[in-house]
Amino acid sequence: MKKAVWSGIVTAAAVLLVGNPAFAQTVVNAPPFTVTANVNAKAKLTLGTAAISFADADPDADPTIAAPAFTVDVKARTTAGAAVTLTVLAGTDLLSGLNVITIDNLTWDVAGAGFSAGTSNKTTAQTVGSWSGSGNRLGSQTYSLVNSWAYATGVYTATLTYTLTVP
Repeated sequence: MKKAVWSGIVTAAAVLLVGNPAFAQTVVNAPPFTVTANVNAKAKLTLGTAAISFADADPDADPTIAAPAFTVDVKARTTAGAAVTLTVLAGTDLLSGLNVITIDNLTWDVAGAGFSAGTSNKTTAQTVGSWSGSGNRLGSQTYSLVNSWAYATGVYTATLTYTLTVP
């Protein structure tokens, strides 16, 4: 009796595994299609302030006056290895009516990879930062002004223009 049961189970299993048409699959390949993503060069510059201001101070006690630091957020999308550059150019010297503080008295320090300290210039744009390729670079910049007894009283202003260049 055991023999008949085993042979029946083996036969049934063989029928299920070998060519039962109820379990057949049909494979049809669709023609290939194309996926396209347009990724263009983009640049975004965000400065953590719209203006900087220096408080009055005694030149003997504070020969240099520092303004509060502000964030500089540079985002660039470009070709691999392309140069990304952030520059700043002063529009004029610091002016108060006819009184002048030459712009080279305005310097800056930085924090963050790729950022550079420098001195303001009204003729040639000065590099604030430079990097290679795409990415998001976050740093900070702190302006300082030489404080002198020789300055005439007044409220001095100048415009600084930042330029982010991404090929």
